[in-house]
Amino acid sequence: MNPIPPLLVLPAALLLAAASPVRADDVPPQVLPIEARWCLESERCIALEVARTPRQQTMGLQLRPALPPLRGMWFPYATPTPAHFWMHRTPAALDMLFVRGNRVIAIEANARPCMQLPCRSYGPGELVDGVIELAAGQAAAQGLAVGSPVRIESITPPLQAGAR
Repeated sequence: MNPIPPLLVLPAALLLAAASPVRADDVPPQVLPIEARWCLESERCIALEVARTPRQQTMGLQLRPALPPLRGMWFPYATPTPAHFWMHRTPAALDMLFVRGNRVIAIEANARPCMQLPCRSYGPGELVDGVIELAAGQAAAQGLAVGSPVRIESITPPLQAGAR
């Protein structure tokens, strides 16, 4: 089975944005809660926002300032999916790590911002289980490479005092 070509995947994101009754310029950037982490062999953990819904995945890190070190966004897929990401309206360069079978299978380092269409799309040309976006340069700074193991852990919020 051939993966869906990028030209068929990308317009879906455009359609979601175009279907919104609110102008894209009027929408504030999304900031999702930290719900997961990726702990590296060096015992450092990358705190991850999790973009679960199609809307959250379409918005991604648009209009967000650069992420600090050890912060990122995780785009999980329920089934292996052809992933094609772009940098439209994303003002800070990113490293995109494409994950399959709990391993990094491809890295797009230093994907450049693109504030006006058309924008280039990035993807490995094979199915992925998810994508992790980090600030540009963080993949190298953390020693991540193709083949690096990936184990995303959910973070359960701590119980509030008095909660049972």
